[in-house]
Amino acid sequence: MRRIPATAKINLALVVGRRRSDGKHEVATVLQRIDLADRVSIEAGPRLAVSGFPEDTLVRGALLSLAEEAGVEANWAVRIEKRIPVAAGLGGGSSDAAAALRLANDTLAEPVPAERLHALAAGIGSDVPFFLSQGPQLGNGDGTELSAVDLPQDFWIVLVLPTRAAKRSTAEVYEAYDGAAGFAQRKAEVTKLLAVARRPSDLAALPANDLASSPLADELRELGAFRADVTGAGPTVYGLFVRRERAEAARRVVAARGRTWLTVPTWYG
Repeated sequence: MRRIPATAKINLALVVGRRRSDGKHEVATVLQRIDLADRVSIEAGPRLAVSGFPEDTLVRGALLSLAEEAGVEANWAVRIEKRIPVAAGLGGGSSDAAAALRLANDTLAEPVPAERLHALAAGIGSDVPFFLSQGPQLGNGDGTELSAVDLPQDFWIVLVLPTRAAKRSTAEVYEAYDGAAGFAQRKAEVTKLLAVARRPSDLAALPANDLASSPLADELRELGAFRADVTGAGPTVYGLFVRRERAEAARRVVAARGRTWLTVPTWYG
């Protein structure tokens, strides 16, 4: 049996444009892995079986797609140990699917090439290809057109998942979005800033999330975060801090608002 971590992510920026002819929105998003992770394990089995997380659909779908691409039976037994909260904007399901793809592909006599694996991942979900890559990435197009970016990694992250936060599905959030005007300018701002960001505090100039906002972000900034925003379509809010002591103090203050974590960036799963 092989087991690997499936890390969460935060969107350091999420700029959203018009709906495309394929029904998806044009985006420019900065994706950063963080050191909060599920665990995914895999071994040979008589048939495809996914245990540990009954609500899973992405891992099963990913492995069926891989088996079809490779021309083999999907005879894998997968176990998911969940630590990332579900439907929280942290990409846990997508990361699980990517981890399962990597593990299962390694078991094949003729593994699917990386380029084809990326294409399979893009067909599963827009965040899945990111979790096959290493380091922070800029996602363009529908979010699956990735390019590596060199960003500072020496900061602390406070995550807050608000209690009783009502979240519509990601699809519903995008469906309701009507702020595409000015997308090209906001996208250009992201690209320009990424080219010069060298210190953690430089990330403060990234534009705010187009899809969601939260007063918790304002509170985290008041508590010393140099950047705070909602990740993905929410509802999780993150605050970035230069010093651990400030991050820990802020976490204590916001602990009554919901579940919290103190974590750091990580390069790969």
